[in-house]
Amino acid sequence: PYCDSPLDRHQVAENAYLQLVGRAESYIWLTSPYLILDSRFLQSLCMAAQSGVQVRVLCPRQGDRWFVHMVTRSYYGTLLRAGAEVWEYSPGFIHAKMAVCDGKAAIVGTANLDFRSLYLHHECGVALWGGEAVAAVEADIRRTLEASQRITLAEVEGISLPRRLLASFLRLFAPLM
Repeated sequence: PYCDSPLDRHQVAENAYLQLVGRAESYIWLTSPYLILDSRFLQSLCMAAQSGVQVRVLCPRQGDRWFVHMVTRSYYGTLLRAGAEVWEYSPGFIHAKMAVCDGKAAIVGTANLDFRSLYLHHECGVALWGGEAVAAVEADIRRTLEASQRITLAEVEGISLPRRLLASFLRLFAPLM
């Protein structure tokens, strides 16, 4: 178990996720209702994908706040161009914050993959190593992927220019989302 606090200079939750991404040899799968990444986290996911690691990021198809969802989707192009897979859960809003790496390690916690959770909120989680709990997290993500839609680069590049400009503008406010 771990906790993270904005009252210290340690980004425990983000570092836990970054450790998993950095250690992935075969795959790293992440779920989050929000995807508003800092450059370090985005770069680590892209580097893992470019190194041959299967990076799967799973977010909701329908967001609970249109502007936050628009910013979440603004990261898809960068991830897809690096070779990562982006999936959206279609049946409803996915609120799970989980990751699984190579069937060996997992994280389940309260931290979204966004600036506010990783830098401004009190969060907690558990890092799991081996055993049935890791297998259960992986099985849950697999079931969720079966009910999800894979996003293609063509879809992302087909977004209208005004929407892309609005998303870029909204990213300026990412630390507030």
